[in-house]
Amino acid sequence: QVQLVESGGGLVQAGGSLRLSCAASGRAFFALGWFRQAPGKEREFVAAISSSGWSTYYADSVKGRSTISRDNAKNTMYLQMNSLKPEDTAVYYCAVRRGWVTGTWSPQHIDYWGQGTQVTVSS
Repeated sequence: QVQLVESGGGLVQAGGSLRLSCAASGRAFFALGWFRQAPGKEREFVAAISSSGWSTYYADSVKGRSTISRDNAKNTMYLQMNSLKPEDTAVYYCAVRRGWVTGTWSPQHIDYWGQGTQVTVSS
């Protein structure tokens, strides 16, 4: 069993930055990722990182503006988001997937979810 707790969300102006954190309890040596869900929209993939941290993958919508990282000693994953846009407004979810896959992850393949943290970007 893995439990995930996100933090770091909040209200920020367009062009600003936020760093989201995801603390994992239990076995954390799985691939980890971030998804987001805006009101009235489906949950969408944002970024993922392999268990070692050597491999990463980003959705086109955040590529170049975001950096995913992890500290396995702390069982924590991070998402640094810069140059935020109003369209980045969503609830951001931490996710665990047992096997690493390079490419966009589907929500159907996620083994564990966090409870989510709200990110609101004002224009």
